[in-house]
Amino acid sequence: MEERQALSAFAALSQETRLRIVRLLVQAGPAGMPAGAIAEAAGVSASNVSFHLKELTQAGLASAKREARSIVYTADYDALSGLIQFLMRDCCAGHPDICMPATASACTLDGRELSRA
Repeated sequence: MEERQALSAFAALSQETRLRIVRLLVQAGPAGMPAGAIAEAAGVSASNVSFHLKELTQAGLASAKREARSIVYTADYDALSGLIQFLMRDCCAGHPDICMPATASACTLDGRELSRA
């Protein structure tokens, strides 16, 4: 990930509702979530969630696909992984073992490993 892409991603994530939405999408996994369900879970109106999803999509952190009458959004795991790698690339002055706790904890949720399958 280039610095410009990282800045765009951080700008998108710096807003509370968008950060909440990304976390919901990550938890939803590859199946994603319909926009209406995202709005309900995030506690915002449909028009408000639409605005935020557009920003996340433009930043490359989410993608949309039509399924019947719904638009289903998914987290872009490659972009999120790239953002984490961007942050960790020069981590710990060449001592990656120092960063291991941070990277290991990023792969668990409540003590359970996350999977994209």
